[in-house]
Amino acid sequence: MSRHRLLAASAFWFVLCFQGLLRGQDADLIALQEAAMKAAAAKVAPSIVQIQTSGGLDIIKTSGRKGGVIRKGVGPTTGVIVDPDGYIISSAFNFVNKPTEIFVAVPGKKDRYVAKVVANDHTRMLTLLKIEEKGLPVPEAAPKKEIQVGQWSLALGRTWSSVDDPPSISVGIISAVERIWGKAIQTDAKVSPVNYGGPLVDIKGRVQGILVPASPRGEGETAGIEWYDSGIGFAIPLEDINRVLPLLKSGKNLKRGFLGITPKSRDIYSTPAIIGTVQPESTAARAGLKPGDEIIEIDGKKITRQAQLMHALGNKYEKDTISLKVKRGDKVLTFNNLTLGGQAASFQHAFLGILPMRDDSTPGVEIRYVFAKSPAAIAGLKAGDRILSIAQGKNKPQPIRNREFLINILNRVMPGVELTFNVERKGGKKEDVVVKLGKMIGVIPDKLPQPASKKNATPNKKAGKVETGILERRNGSGDHTYWVYVPEKYDAKIAHAVLVWLHPAGQGTKKELTAMLELWAPYCDDHHMIMIAPQAANETGWLRSESAVVEEAIRDVASQYTVDRQRVVAHGMGVGGQLAFYLGFENRDVIRGVATTGAMIAEGAAKPNVANQRLAFFIVAGDKDPRLPAIRNTRNSLADHNYPLFYKEIKEMGHQYLDRETLEQMVRWIDALDRI
Repeated sequence: MSRHRLLAASAFWFVLCFQGLLRGQDADLIALQEAAMKAAAAKVAPSIVQIQTSGGLDIIKTSGRKGGVIRKGVGPTTGVIVDPDGYIISSAFNFVNKPTEIFVAVPGKKDRYVAKVVANDHTRMLTLLKIEEKGLPVPEAAPKKEIQVGQWSLALGRTWSSVDDPPSISVGIISAVERIWGKAIQTDAKVSPVNYGGPLVDIKGRVQGILVPASPRGEGETAGIEWYDSGIGFAIPLEDINRVLPLLKSGKNLKRGFLGITPKSRDIYSTPAIIGTVQPESTAARAGLKPGDEIIEIDGKKITRQAQLMHALGNKYEKDTISLKVKRGDKVLTFNNLTLGGQAASFQHAFLGILPMRDDSTPGVEIRYVFAKSPAAIAGLKAGDRILSIAQGKNKPQPIRNREFLINILNRVMPGVELTFNVERKGGKKEDVVVKLGKMIGVIPDKLPQPASKKNATPNKKAGKVETGILERRNGSGDHTYWVYVPEKYDAKIAHAVLVWLHPAGQGTKKELTAMLELWAPYCDDHHMIMIAPQAANETGWLRSESAVVEEAIRDVASQYTVDRQRVVAHGMGVGGQLAFYLGFENRDVIRGVATTGAMIAEGAAKPNVANQRLAFFIVAGDKDPRLPAIRNTRNSLADHNYPLFYKEIKEMGHQYLDRETLEQMVRWIDALDRI
């Protein structure tokens, strides 16, 4: 045998022997891992209880990315003992159906216990239960500083087996820490309603956290439920739970802490933390923070992006204190020991009771229409009057430049405030008129006077060639199609309202969308509106992620045509209506009105009304629509949040589109969206 062949043969046998050795070591390693995992589960098993509920709701509304409803589960769920005297922590999801009875089975105990709810942590979605027993085993908590990405993690739960059997185990690793804005550990172990409320355990048998559904974009007991068994699961660190356990044991419900601001930009990852609005009577307002301030530091940590601000505030509770550094112009201001408040009450916009003449280059605001019985009508203001200045109390009068200027001023005052307007009457006489402002309303005038515009809007200089009629467009990435209707007699000196039609599931073909544009075309022609009809990527309906595509279409149209930003409306039916709601709440810098038929929002999904981002609703339902109870709940929720709201139930109608009378009411509603 040649020297080369001898060396090759020797190498071959060496590799075979080495592989055999590795296989033997692998087998030993696997056996050791299995033994360690079994030991870890066995160590914590005595503190894992089985929970069963009875009574309550059968149908549960969800608040995740897609919304909708789920049915109450019939199987047991899980909890973890956190105090020897019978205190048990679990996921709030396990009790979202408001059960009338809760029963707990404890390992080693013969009989089940009746449990009562002691308190809830509404920001981390946990529920503390109490049973009458003492001397119960409590697991060891893994210190947060020792929880690292890549560590083994075991998701444990109590299923249908006996409570004295080993718990169910799903094996994974820690894939991220400080997720859900600093509140949760992330794991790729399978997490689902079977083990919600159970422990996430390390290889030493220490509890890293309590398993919960969670979402970075939603809140509520059901947020994140749609991600179960997806490879993304979350757990609230047990160390954090133990820190607030005394408060929960005292019966105190814990709520998220709010500073009382909204960001200037929706791009949270690449823009500075600049304040867009300050909620009246909030922590921020009382401290003296102002729109335009840039938050650059929280509790000694540098803040350069909006996402960092959200992360720093996301795990704070009501009444927690923080310290800020803020850049205002060339100055850096320090705000120490600010006590965070709770969820601020929805802002109530004030109402003067007029419609302004649009596209008017003359200083002041000409009154186009006065609402009957409104504060303006009671004070004697009339169509044709021009508002020249405004003053509150003994303050110096402010000249009114235009419609937007007046709207911005009124956005900062509350109903009941008295203001003095200097008004020029039709004949040229000027006089002061005192008006006590009312609450913003959703009433629609029976008839609006024409004209509505002075035709002095500034045309879009970037518009280029103007196309009219029905136009087919694609978004920037080319993966979505949308159609646009522009009136044939489009006038660039008139600011046009924008109506976005979001089709229901299964009705998004080109033929169906262009038919809707043709239906609306006469109204668009008569009332200076541009209509956009995007197409969902999937015929089964819209995904919330497609809201970015819709917004891109709106901005594209606004870059080519003269658009009235006070009258941009998202209009949808069914699942399209659900996306319209989402757009309204999440895209307030773009959307000013939401009009839906046969659509509802999940319980708790309505977001508070805010001062300088006006939003109004036009809600329609058929009295034969099976969704009617949920739509009525949507109406009530919006009213509770102080939104201007028009609501109508159409007799003898099921889940269908608007009849002609209601469609024409909607046209007038859109025309009157810039009410003041």
